[in-house]
Amino acid sequence: MARPPEASPRRTRLRHWRDWQSLAYLVALPALAAWQWVNGFNVSLYALMLFLTLGIGVIHHNHVHLRMWRGRRMNRLTDFWITLLQGHPTFVFWPAHVANHHRHRHGPKDVARTYRFGGDTNHLWGYLLHPFQAVWVLMPVFVGWLARLRAHRRGAWRYCIAQYVLWLGSWAVLLALDWRKALLFVIVPQLHGLHWLLATNYLQHAHADGRKPSREEALRDTPGGRLNYARNFEGLVNPLLFNIGLHTAHHENPHAHWSELTHLHHTRYRAQVDPVLNEGGLVPYMVRVFVLGTVWPRFRSRSLMPPDSFTH
Repeated sequence: MARPPEASPRRTRLRHWRDWQSLAYLVALPALAAWQWVNGFNVSLYALMLFLTLGIGVIHHNHVHLRMWRGRRMNRLTDFWITLLQGHPTFVFWPAHVANHHRHRHGPKDVARTYRFGGDTNHLWGYLLHPFQAVWVLMPVFVGWLARLRAHRRGAWRYCIAQYVLWLGSWAVLLALDWRKALLFVIVPQLHGLHWLLATNYLQHAHADGRKPSREEALRDTPGGRLNYARNFEGLVNPLLFNIGLHTAHHENPHAHWSELTHLHHTRYRAQVDPVLNEGGLVPYMVRVFVLGTVWPRFRSRSLMPPDSFTH
């Protein structure tokens, strides 16, 4: 008898072998939370948990752009698993990131563009505050997206609502079991990961050139041309967090697997963006710009946008 389509081995295979790293993160985070729930708080394990919440956000991002599995069932199960781990429905990446950020590339129509909030800044306060500002302007985007799905694609709407039910239901159950442990081992780490995920937009785009390029700039792939809308980080953030730092290559190739971005960055895009947008390590950048730059102006970044070229 023929094997049912959903049971086909091909449909339960990863698209790329490097996503075993993604699976390891998806298993390790709840395992660490469960161990501490039973055995008590451990500083080292908790710090590792907080780091893994950053990875979960990147895995979510990558899974939206290129589905991790070849089969629909496994991809949907992964959607729900990420929803549980991240503490927010996975569908939100479609209206907020794919249909908005990737479409407008930090330009004037990007709803959560960094220079929309208080001007074209790049400092510690802007970094910390950006996630809250982004949520405020993105919530109407989510509501509108759901309303359109309900009117025209009821199945997709029910799928999104099911993610809300799973997320809120998991919080309700865990809070009922032990609200202190639920806050410490589940909800606070989730909120930490979500803050970093939204703040990453600030790291990657603050003081980059968010203008809509002129016709001449759109045709010019040289420093100062059309690719200066994003900042790249080339340090340890990439092997640890799925090449999230190589942002220009990702924007230009949104359906490429994350493991391909290193080659794309170095062979196609690194030399075409302004050198100030190619940073080394993420942590040294944050220390230099957000800490030292608070005191000494020479450590601050400089905007690539003319003062009168952006809108609030």
